[in-house]
Amino acid sequence: MYKPSLWLVVPAAGIGQRMKAECPKQYLKINNRFILDITLSRLLDNAPFKGCMVPLNPADHWWPDSESSQDDRIQSCTGGKERADSVLSALHALAEQADESDWVLVHDAARPCLHADDLSNLIDTVSEHPVGGLLAAPVSDTLKLADDGAPPEVAQTVDRSRLWRALTPQMFRFGALRAALESCLENNQPVTDESSAMEFSGKMPVLVEGRPDNLKITVPSDLALAEFILGRL
Repeated sequence: MYKPSLWLVVPAAGIGQRMKAECPKQYLKINNRFILDITLSRLLDNAPFKGCMVPLNPADHWWPDSESSQDDRIQSCTGGKERADSVLSALHALAEQADESDWVLVHDAARPCLHADDLSNLIDTVSEHPVGGLLAAPVSDTLKLADDGAPPEVAQTVDRSRLWRALTPQMFRFGALRAALESCLENNQPVTDESSAMEFSGKMPVLVEGRPDNLKITVPSDLALAEFILGRL
């Protein structure tokens, strides 16, 4: 009986403008390692991936100095302007190696604090689901809807009981994800994550609860927090 393989895609073509740094945020360092290297090793060392594709910015000159560039489990390709373009480029680059029914996990390059248990739980849960799914965390803060004033005022308090924060990895069938992304791009449908592309195609993913400390490094203050979390994983 055929067992679908697992493939990993970590889009790393972004330039991380909100970090206001001299290099993209995936190449900032925590404990003298690139964030991208930490992220990739935490994934590849904790699940049986058949391979990994990292889409890079055409102007990227940091990659050759990374640990990951020397890892024979990892391939790279040219990424695109937006996340969806980069993920689709990675899927096209893997097309001759992967089967349509294989699973592909997409994870943020600047999200190095993934816990191994969450990764295992996602794979185990989603492997039995007809569509796929994603790590997510229930919203715990009180949410306010703002009006369009300057400064904005509260328009209403939003019921958070059914709201979740989308995290990564997100895991879908190789062929289905590729088709969903292609359809979204052809229809100028905004894609903020892989789940939204699947939703646009009418396929609803399952939410797999993950740890809320699966932090995405976005602003400078996130670096110290990520270092703290990594020291306790």
